[in-house]
Amino acid sequence: MRGALSVGLALVTLVSAFAADSSTPDGLVKELSLETLEAVKADKAIQAGDVQRIQALVEAKVMPHVNFKKLTAGAVGRYWRQASPEQQERLQKEFRLLLIRTYAGALSQVKDQQLAFKPLKMAPDETDVVVKTQVRGKGDPIQLDYRLEKADKGWQIYDMNVLGIWLGEQYRSSFAQEISANGIDGLIKTLSERNQKAMAQSAKG
Repeated sequence: MRGALSVGLALVTLVSAFAADSSTPDGLVKELSLETLEAVKADKAIQAGDVQRIQALVEAKVMPHVNFKKLTAGAVGRYWRQASPEQQERLQKEFRLLLIRTYAGALSQVKDQQLAFKPLKMAPDETDVVVKTQVRGKGDPIQLDYRLEKADKGWQIYDMNVLGIWLGEQYRSSFAQEISANGIDGLIKTLSERNQKAMAQSAKG
């Protein structure tokens, strides 16, 4: 649950992207984190794990500051280049839904947690950095880091590290096993079925 909570925090950290200053990587993460954590604490629907509410917020606010294509490619690994453009689009869609639905329940755990930011050391011309943070509450601090790259439209997040494990790496092994057994379409089908099952369970309340 600590890992799920951390990724839940990582996801909601990105919700208020429209208000963020993306001129620096740590500025982007800090602005998103502080503003969004307060927003989540004040939103009863998100605290209750309302998946549709969370999904709508992510779709509207998160995508401008997340390179989700690169995040999905990292999770799929070497098979990404073998996927057709259509398969890549479907993988991104299902993987995004998987992440949102998997950790929606964790958002109900966000109460008194606070985020601490470690100083960022980077060269002026650096274009790929890691912003390190900690989630502090009851118990030991939880490591929560963000990997960002500088793009034409500003800094973008393309991976998250929870408790020492990068999100892409966390899924890469299971995705590779599924692709080896059933191909890329098999992985898409598995993700789609998992999302549909979660959707049905949510509908039952």
